[in-house]
Amino acid sequence: MRTHTRARTVEMPSVPSSPNSRIIYPFFCHARKLHACLAPSLGESHAGRRPKPENRSMASRRAVNLSLTLLLLHLSILLSPSASEFGQFCDAGVGYGESACGVSGGSSKILIKGGTVVNAHHQEVADVYVEDGKIVAVKPNIKVGDDVTVLDATGKYVMPGGIDPHTHLAMDFMASQTLDDFFSGQAAALAGGTTMHIDFVIPVKGSLIAGIESYEKKASKSCMDYGFHMAITKWDDDVSREMEVMVNEKGINSFKFFMAYKGALMINDELLLQGLKKCKSLGALAMVHAENGDAVFEGQNRMIELGITGPEGHVLSRPAVLEGEATARAIRLAAFVNTPLYVVHVMSIDAMEEIAKARQSGQRVIGEPVVSGLVLDDSKIWDPDFTTAATYVMSPPIRAAGHDKALQAALSTGVLQLVGTDHCAFNSTQKALGIDDFRKIPNGVNGIEERMHLVWDTMVESGKISASDYVRITSTECARIFNIYPRKGAILVGSDADIIILNPNSSFEISAKTHHSRLDTNVFEGKKGKGKIEVTIAGGRIVWINGELKVAPGSGKYVSMPPFSYLFQGMDKADAAYLSSLRAPVKRQISTE
Repeated sequence: MRTHTRARTVEMPSVPSSPNSRIIYPFFCHARKLHACLAPSLGESHAGRRPKPENRSMASRRAVNLSLTLLLLHLSILLSPSASEFGQFCDAGVGYGESACGVSGGSSKILIKGGTVVNAHHQEVADVYVEDGKIVAVKPNIKVGDDVTVLDATGKYVMPGGIDPHTHLAMDFMASQTLDDFFSGQAAALAGGTTMHIDFVIPVKGSLIAGIESYEKKASKSCMDYGFHMAITKWDDDVSREMEVMVNEKGINSFKFFMAYKGALMINDELLLQGLKKCKSLGALAMVHAENGDAVFEGQNRMIELGITGPEGHVLSRPAVLEGEATARAIRLAAFVNTPLYVVHVMSIDAMEEIAKARQSGQRVIGEPVVSGLVLDDSKIWDPDFTTAATYVMSPPIRAAGHDKALQAALSTGVLQLVGTDHCAFNSTQKALGIDDFRKIPNGVNGIEERMHLVWDTMVESGKISASDYVRITSTECARIFNIYPRKGAILVGSDADIIILNPNSSFEISAKTHHSRLDTNVFEGKKGKGKIEVTIAGGRIVWINGELKVAPGSGKYVSMPPFSYLFQGMDKADAAYLSSLRAPVKRQISTE
């Protein structure tokens, strides 16, 4: 592939010559490589020169001091990943965003020539012209001037950038905080072809206002577009009023209810009912983490009593039947209120079948599998090495072989509608908090960078779905559900210029050594496949090309999501039909005798 800008031509190889992608922003050092990262600043006397005999005592003390300093820095990276890093990014010359770092991201005019343009319901060979962050034209043989960057996409797919509906960046959880923040996590996403994500705001002591204020600060370093869901962890009049503020003033149109994590985030059925009713009145989508938290708590205690304290206890304590039960319960309560329901991270056949039955009956239920559940099984959780096994701990758990294939089939037939990641990054040091008790292992796996590649290889390359279906489940359906289509999720005139170029003949391999997350592990380690995203354009800027990222903190934008998406259409008529069917109240004669 070639890019042309004015008189300059730059070769774009279809497959990078090195297995290690180049990163042109040194935005952090991996904790496990911290000493190597700091060594250049230590000077030769510390980095490589052997001390004279008479100075060995002093050198020894310096070495101890240095080790302590490194340890403190190591801990600061682990425990404070959200600390401000703007200065070091921009001082290093991060190549994206004039306002953020004074570095130009290149021409705001881009022409993508000769690719197969794929939308959710149509594909055609055409050119795509981008100017000032918007798609201006989609048609064959577009002519442009010399001030336009030209990308040759012949033989490749040109598709909307991915939208990840389910992430947890800089989230405080289980005595720790997720390692990827709103810069490192988004940078990883862009390298993998995702150009927008929707993160979950966790209230502060139950307050939605305090929660959103906290997350607005966390997101100030964003390098791509993002939106917010809001979790509900308690119920009172203040929460009810604050939900109105979230919808009417903050651009949030979805609220999540945890049916698990007893004693922390879990809500009961009474609260869930109140929340469903409020969501319906606001035109906001109710979302559920569906596991029976009371039964999980009992299962955890049972495992501890049996002496099962390792990561396998996590899987054994929360079997698929508990996910199925909670999914069924949430679906029936949503039907009782007559409001749409979104079930996050569907991980089992049990939950999927409940969603299938509800949709077959006409109920508006959305099922979201995540990429880990689609392509992995639970075999690694039984690994004798704790670090390896703990890497795979998430909730609901990754299930036994067979559930993954069933979820793939449900996705290909429309029973499940879109794919998320539940990207929730805890490294091996954080996971070791539960080395003697699986209940203390922070729950979460990666996926924000790997989703687009793995879904293409698993679903399209295998022949299960078409390229248009791929666009639908990775981008368009998310945009429709959260009411931002066609601004997002489409390559149409007027849409945001969030675009990827995918080479179906190129290959990829996943490794913690080359990924862009701050994690020191990767649950997809060693997976290979076909279909490589060679270019990512976000907001009209080329941010990923030739294995290089060009991003800057502060260049991302918040996307406000209005209420009353297509899922609410006709709900009022259904309510009217229900009322007319009641044949009540019955008028009765009152005897005076």
